[in-house]
Amino acid sequence: MVAWLGVPLKNFEWTGENPNTFESSKGVFRHFCGQCGSPIGFEADHYPGGMHLYAGSLENPSDFEPTFHVNYGSKLHWLDLEDEHERYESTLAKSNKDLADYD
Repeated sequence: MVAWLGVPLKNFEWTGENPNTFESSKGVFRHFCGQCGSPIGFEADHYPGGMHLYAGSLENPSDFEPTFHVNYGSKLHWLDLEDEHERYESTLAKSNKDLADYD
């Protein structure tokens, strides 16, 4: 299971050294640490205006709590999430406009 933190690009900037980036598929750009190779996040044309960071790559990931779950329809049978957050059966169903317009 991967926890992502989605942030609007207009409110985002890298601190310290910029990560290395490669285009993993058309319109999908993966960011990773240039020293150790750890994945940090991604941007994608199909999520315009957003940066998606691996929560585990943050210094204090517990500062951010989830607000919804995606790809819930393909979760492993033993995974039981005991929260009241919205669940989306497949990919992000929330509007990307919401992320791009977030202040």
